Formats: sequence, structure tokens, C-alpha cells
Amino acid sequence: MSIPVALQSDYDPVCLRQFARRSKDAPQTRRLLALAVISEGGSRTQAAEMGGVSLQTVRDWVLRFNAHGPDGLLDGKAPGQPSILSDEHRSRLSELIESGPIPAVHGVVRWRLADLMQWLWEEYRFRISKQTLSRELRALTFRKLSARPRHHEKSEAAVAVIKKTFPRVWRRSRRAKPNGGPVEIWFADVARIGQKNKITRRWARRGTRPSAPRDLRTASAYIFGAICPAEGKGAGLVLPRCMTEAMTLHLAEIAQAVAPGAHAVVLLDQAGWHVSCKLKVPPNITLVPLPAKAPELNPVENIWQFMRENWISNRIFTSYADILDHCCEAWNKQIDQPWTIMSIGLRDWAHQ
Repeated sequence: MSIPVALQSDYDPVCLRQFARRSKDAPQTRRLLALAVISEGGSRTQAAEMGGVSLQTVRDWVLRFNAHGPDGLLDGKAPGQPSILSDEHRSRLSELIESGPIPAVHGVVRWRLADLMQWLWEEYRFRISKQTLSRELRALTFRKLSARPRHHEKSEAAVAVIKKTFPRVWRRSRRAKPNGGPVEIWFADVARIGQKNKITRRWARRGTRPSAPRDLRTASAYIFGAICPAEGKGAGLVLPRCMTEAMTLHLAEIAQAVAPGAHAVVLLDQAGWHVSCKLKVPPNITLVPLPAKAPELNPVENIWQFMRENWISNRIFTSYADILDHCCEAWNKQIDQPWTIMSIGLRDWAHQ
């Protein structure tokens, strides 16, 4: 028969019962109350009856309490079976996923769990279930995400140049001004809104397929929108066509929104109506073209996405006048939320 182990005397019965009262863990509370019986001079049999366990279990509780105090009476997480993947496997798997598949070599254009399972078998000759591999990938912070579209002819060098040089350019333009007034950074873009509307994601019960109305008619209008993220303001027009005359009207609208005495640096893409020599640019505006095929540099693209997902999509426009009404309403809602414009539009490379 095993020799009884003495309970450490650092905690008196009152202290043990106070710990049990404050504990949020039911098994720990039961064990503390059982040990309080022993601390008061009761027998191990009485403590076992209090805890509803055997004498050997009470002995184990005493050992755990003597070693770690009250925290030693908490249930630990079961270790489970050791992972089949080693650190080398995880490192190779991460490199493989980040580099992406080579279609001519791997035969796929994106990795699926089945493809990665086959790769592990071919490389290391062991099998792993789809559920286990998914759990391992999530532990490595991988998630299945939607890819952002990128033009195949996009120049990464041109994007890096404008991010590096733009802050210096507009600071220098401010010093060159005679009155040395403030400079406002604006972004401008155009969005087409029509009867062929978008259908967005929505919450629905698992296993169901939600539906949304869809129109195939072709009436449309264009929102000419510009934002100044640092000030949380914007200027926009809803017009029937994309042309130089429409852009001239939009620049006049932006010029009115610029603070008195300030100068606006407007960044925009290289669409024909943005770079036309017939464009009439107000004196308080300087146009700065963004690199070609790099829409991610323009935060107005994200403004369009926000407006579509919240106010414009999943609608049927009965007429052109209906499109105008909804576009104007959506843009006015956006302008009434300067904090949203700041949150979406601020960029480190432009607003250092």
C-alpha cells in the first residue's frame, strides 16, 4: 500500500475554500474542496467521498497541488497523437504553396488539398487525410482566399517608382507655389453602373443556394468620383457618357471642393479622357497619372466596391432615371461618411 503524501501547508482550509469559490472550473472546485477536508484534519477516505473518486486519485491530486498549487488541479489539454508532419515537411509545404503550381509540371493551375496530399506521397511516401492536412495548413496561417485580379502586363518597377517618388514630388510642388499653401491629395476614377448589375455574397443557411434578381438590359450611367482621404471629403458627378467634356465638368467639381488657398494633386489612371490635350484643368489642380494597368494604386476602386456591396448591387433598375437616382443617393451616402473615406482611402505611400 502506498505511503500517504503530506499536503503542503502553504494554504489553510479557509484559503482553499476561497480559491474554490472564485474558481470558474467545476473539476478544480471539486478537487479544492476535497483537499480542504484533508487540510482541516479529515481522512483521505472522507476527501475521496467528497470528490467522488478513489484514494489513489486523491493522492494524485495532492501531488499535483504540492507541485503547482491550485493551478495544478486544472485539467490539462490532452496531447493527442503526434503530428505526421515534421518541421521540414511544413517548411517545404509552405514554400510549395507560396510559389504556386507550374501547370506544365504539376498539371494544375491552383493547389487543392488532393494535389498537396499527392505531392506529400510522391516526395515522402506517407499518406495524410484531407482533414488533417487542412488543419495543418490553417495552423501555418494559410487560408483559401479570393485572388485579386492583376494585369499580366503590369510593370512592378513603375509601381515601385511612384510609391517611392510621389511624396517628394508633391512636397516639392508645395515649395514651388508662390503662396506656399497646403496641398491636398485626391484620387479620381469612373465607375459604370447599369441594369446588368452585380450580385454580391450574402448570408444563407448551409446547404442552400440563395437567389437574387438579375437584369439583362443595358441602360447605364457613369459616376465620376474623387476623394481626398486625408480630409475625408469627395466630389462626384453622375453623367451619361465617359468623354473629355464630362471629365472637364468633374475637374470643375473637384476644384470647388478644394479648400480655399490650397492646391489639389489629383492622381488618376491614363484613360483617354484623363490625358486628353482638350481637357480643361482648373488652376488649383495638378493631374498626376498613375502607372498603366495598376488599378490597386487608386483607392477609389475600393470606394466603388464598398458602394456596390452596400447600396447598389442586387437591384433592378427600371429606367435610366432610376439608375441616376440610386447612383446619386449612394454617392451622397458615401460623402456623408468621412470616416469611411479615410479608412478606405488612406495609403502609406501617399500620406506619409
